[in-house]
Amino acid sequence: MQPFYILKKEMFKKINLIPGFILIFFIAVGCQISKSKMLVTRSYKSNALSGEMMRFSFDSSVLSSFYKTYPVSDSIKKEVNEFYRRRYNHTAWFKQGNLIQAVPAFYNQLLNYTLDFEDSSLNNVHLDSLIKFIQTDEQKFYSQTSNYQQLELLLTTSYFAYAKKVYGGFIKNPSNHDWFIPRKVRNYQILLDSLVSDNNNGKTIEPLNEYYFRLSKKLRIYRNIQKNGGFPVIVPIRQLKNGELDSTLLLVKQYLFLSGDLKENEHTLLFTDALTTAIKNFQKRMGISENGVLDINTLAQLNISVEVRIKQMLVNMERLRWMPEEMESNYLLINIPDFKLNIVENNKKIWSMDVVVGKVVTQTNIFKGSLSRIVLNPYWVIPTSIIQNEIVPQIISDTSYLIKNNMEVLLGNKIVNPAAINWEDYIVNSPYTIRQKPGITNALGKIKFLFPNSYSIYLHDTPVKGVFAESKRDFSHGCIRVAEPKKLALYLLRNNTAWSFKKLENTLETDIETGIRVSPSIPVYIVYFTSWVDNSEQLNFRNDLYNLDKKILIEFFGEQPR
Repeated sequence: MQPFYILKKEMFKKINLIPGFILIFFIAVGCQISKSKMLVTRSYKSNALSGEMMRFSFDSSVLSSFYKTYPVSDSIKKEVNEFYRRRYNHTAWFKQGNLIQAVPAFYNQLLNYTLDFEDSSLNNVHLDSLIKFIQTDEQKFYSQTSNYQQLELLLTTSYFAYAKKVYGGFIKNPSNHDWFIPRKVRNYQILLDSLVSDNNNGKTIEPLNEYYFRLSKKLRIYRNIQKNGGFPVIVPIRQLKNGELDSTLLLVKQYLFLSGDLKENEHTLLFTDALTTAIKNFQKRMGISENGVLDINTLAQLNISVEVRIKQMLVNMERLRWMPEEMESNYLLINIPDFKLNIVENNKKIWSMDVVVGKVVTQTNIFKGSLSRIVLNPYWVIPTSIIQNEIVPQIISDTSYLIKNNMEVLLGNKIVNPAAINWEDYIVNSPYTIRQKPGITNALGKIKFLFPNSYSIYLHDTPVKGVFAESKRDFSHGCIRVAEPKKLALYLLRNNTAWSFKKLENTLETDIETGIRVSPSIPVYIVYFTSWVDNSEQLNFRNDLYNLDKKILIEFFGEQPR
């Protein structure tokens, strides 16, 4: 996407701040120059900046005057004052009579942001005017000291406003949106130091992770689709499959060509092999059954407007601002709306497996943990809420319930006789612990994976394998059931020579609870993304399982998606 006007780096390589003879004059009679004018100063060295630099300086009164003309928030003013205090009021965007290459880099970055996000809050007509002034009449621009003073300070204030919004995020407290992955506090002073550093050579510096940049590229594509009229509306029709004829397929092909699923637009009514392949790819990107058939679920996804998709992308770009700038090389990532666990090694996904996540009423929490322990043949210590709401009512209606389900009752660490307990007295506030013994019927299956956290969330096997055949897998009380627990255990123990496949199998057959330390431990990210770009550069969308997108959309736009 092109910004309003593109600035070429070359135009800044040799811009004389003021004609040479005037510069000599200013140096010669510097004592007579108004304090508000910039002066040439000797080189200096700052610990915050790299290299010896020839910069221009200005009196502190220039800042006071600037704020009166161009009011900014207190937080921006604080950043600007600190930035120039550390620089002894030397300029950042000028060096040796030239504007540095970071100027066009940052300015184009700023313009692209306002276009991509349709966010007018960072528009600065004064900055735009001065940039246009440079382009149209450089000599006249530099004949007035106030012009480049204003440009210097407008660039700095614009940078801090941009950084706080784009790097810090629109939403300052993600925990209000059920997000509990710790955020790194970004130092905007250091970021700007790096941008204007002598060693930068005009590169943009964005302290955001790779997933953010992938999605931002797709956002530009969708903005162009929106600009050109959006996706076609497809009237609901009967289910169609390969080899059939229907006029509606013209619109379907147009959509899939725009979305990149269909490589060449086919202007025919025939359901071709190429269309089957395109529909399968589209279905994969939407997380629905990849049957290659134009069915009701596929049509529903096709008829989500480009405007809604753009907002969905914006919401997830905001979430990506809450993620670490650099993640570890190896980690597990569970994306709740995708119902998938991804194994990442050396920064690349090497494989994934299906998972079951919490129901809407018992949601899986969003947080980061560190997987440090595997338990084979685990006991299931049943949470108090499940005991009160589910187990005790079952015991009251069926006194053999505990025996049938291989459960035992404890008071403290002592096993007690459940028949001696009047369960009617303990529907709430029971002092008893109930646990299910290891075995094939255990609700945790044969393996569980522990990463200490305050939410009592862990990964585990399940005896109920049929749930993994479902495309929408929100059936748990909050913990995460994994489809291939043995494969995951072997992967985590791959460097542990004491645990071979055979030993793992033999231990699982014993029904004796056995703990194994995972060393080194591995980070686990439980996240919530309804839009992302995968390693194959495919743009994915998922349904908003817990309605968390809606909460952010209301804060962003004051509305919900249509």
